[in-house]
Amino acid sequence: MTKHNVKQMTIKPGMTLCELVSQYDRAGVLGAGRVARAAKIVKKMFQSDEYLVFLSMAGPMIAGGLRNIITDLIRKKRIHIIVTNGANVVHDLIEGIGGQHVRGSFNVDDRELAEGRIGRAGDIFVETSSFEKLEDFTRELLGNIPETQRASGMSPSELIAELGKQLDDPKSFIRQSYLQNVPVFCPGILDSMLGLHLALFGQLQKLKLDGLKDMKLLHDNIFEAKQVGALILGGGLPKHFTLGANILRGGLDSAIQITTAHDEDGSLSGAKLQEGISWGKVKSTASFETVIGDATIIFPLITGATLD
Repeated sequence: MTKHNVKQMTIKPGMTLCELVSQYDRAGVLGAGRVARAAKIVKKMFQSDEYLVFLSMAGPMIAGGLRNIITDLIRKKRIHIIVTNGANVVHDLIEGIGGQHVRGSFNVDDRELAEGRIGRAGDIFVETSSFEKLEDFTRELLGNIPETQRASGMSPSELIAELGKQLDDPKSFIRQSYLQNVPVFCPGILDSMLGLHLALFGQLQKLKLDGLKDMKLLHDNIFEAKQVGALILGGGLPKHFTLGANILRGGLDSAIQITTAHDEDGSLSGAKLQEGISWGKVKSTASFETVIGDATIIFPLITGATLD
């Protein structure tokens, strides 16, 4: 094993993010070194025309403040496929139709929040009225789609594209994905407030979702790519859907994962990317790095240093 001495980090006024992460790389150990290695992998993905880049999002990434960053990466054509949970779609729509996410606190009486018609995701508050606006918007949007199209079996990504088509908000990642022809896959779309509104609409009017159509679209994109990489924020269903989709091509060529979960309990969310090699989800020759930490802190640092 080649030995490299740890070089102590130095901080100075006016440093760029790139310079800061370079200092992390000098240390090369613990969390700092993992962040630096992840930044190098992301830079390789962003700078190569051969890479098809996934963004996988679980947890409240949009409500947690990453909305503009993700939208900008889509606009700059750094991200080509998005896999997300229903919550991030919902929170993007809420912002897009004039709703708000309010900075709150963990130290609150949730009974009082319920009485005040406020929902809490950690220390982020959302008023119930925002979800009522979402219900009205969803009903109006679905009504604008021809009945023949609704009844024929739209895929979740086709439905989300319709949301982006009709949403008038340039800061929306759903809107920007529609404009840049970036498919947004949401395999758990029914497990969200949007899913509830879809179910209610479907009781009154014709509406059919066909998830198998998304599988074909996803695989068509993957098989045409020379290299496939993934930026994985959190774990859960979006992570598994992203990794699983790449089994048929022998696994991912590059990937980074940012998660607060650990691997002691055998969960997928906490599994380090190297575990994916055993399943054929990550190539044995792949470049990959798992960073343990909060994605709302680390992802802006990595992408900022990469684009600096």
